[in-house]
Amino acid sequence: MARDAQRQLQDRPSAPALYRSHPARLSCQVSTTGRHDPPQKAALGRLSASCTGRHATPDNHQKEDTTRMSKQISTVAFIGLGVMGYPMAGHLARAGLAVRVYNRTTARAEAWVAEHGGSHYPTPGEAAQGADLVLVCVGNDDDVRQVTIGEQGALSGMAEGSLLVDHTTASADLAEALDAACRERGIGFLDAPVSGGQQGAENGALTIMCGGSETDFARAEPLLAHYGRAVTRMGPAGSGQLTKMVNQICIAGLVQGLAEGLHFAEQAGLDRRRVVDVISKGAAGSWQMENRHATMIDDDYEHGFAVNWMRKDLAICLDQARQLEARLPVTALVDQFYADVQAMGGGRWDTSSLLRRLRAVKPE
Repeated sequence: MARDAQRQLQDRPSAPALYRSHPARLSCQVSTTGRHDPPQKAALGRLSASCTGRHATPDNHQKEDTTRMSKQISTVAFIGLGVMGYPMAGHLARAGLAVRVYNRTTARAEAWVAEHGGSHYPTPGEAAQGADLVLVCVGNDDDVRQVTIGEQGALSGMAEGSLLVDHTTASADLAEALDAACRERGIGFLDAPVSGGQQGAENGALTIMCGGSETDFARAEPLLAHYGRAVTRMGPAGSGQLTKMVNQICIAGLVQGLAEGLHFAEQAGLDRRRVVDVISKGAAGSWQMENRHATMIDDDYEHGFAVNWMRKDLAICLDQARQLEARLPVTALVDQFYADVQAMGGGRWDTSSLLRRLRAVKPE
């Protein structure tokens, strides 16, 4: 059974790298891969499980959850030490936990150990051996598959009763498949994407959106709180990823609106900083306005959340929208604007670089 689940995960297609369709032609086809319930029924099921407090798993899984919860977490493994994972793992080390790390680039793992202590390992499976909790924070669906169910992935080293938490922004389909694979091995699972960026990770102020059983969430929450200011269970497996999609959909529209507002103010000859000081106190205020307006005005985008990663996230959102028959015309349009930024050489610029695109576009 475990091998069958692993084969199914490896064969599962990843979300498209880029969304290439014209915004006006957003497909409303329901995928026949993965989910089998109508989209409305699936969405209602998630809401019901979250709002009524019922477990999303059968009774026998509840018994397994009770067994897992009784095991205390003292040793953790952290897989992926990028701009987010590096400081997140550091918070756990400073909290006194024994931390075992793996990173694809060994030099970064060595640097982390030199700074925080702990130990690093050549494969995710070796890092996961003896860990009560394994946390993953990598790039995309394919990366998650490689470091979890790959030949030397974390699941190969995890013991029954341990817990896997995936912080990667990935597809809900993958989260549900990982949950099934973990349960076949007696391992708990949470999908727990984060929001707050590198600054939030460094300051221990991330927002963490979790999907999984109530028992697995209760066991992981105290550990996640070391780098999360808001840690919330949204429902069964996959619900964390769906919530993160809502987050990215909202951000896409907000950043484009802010870019257009600042561009308009500039063309009108207004003092843009003074404009923001005034309107940020009213209904137009937002995190993006507060934290990005100054660098946007200064045309500085060598920081923050890269356009390449935002396009990856929006591709996941648009793919999920097709499955749910949800219409996202603004999101699809902003995704194309980010494609323009990439064509300008701005794949690594912050997502607020939409203003630079407006400045570069010549009126007809």
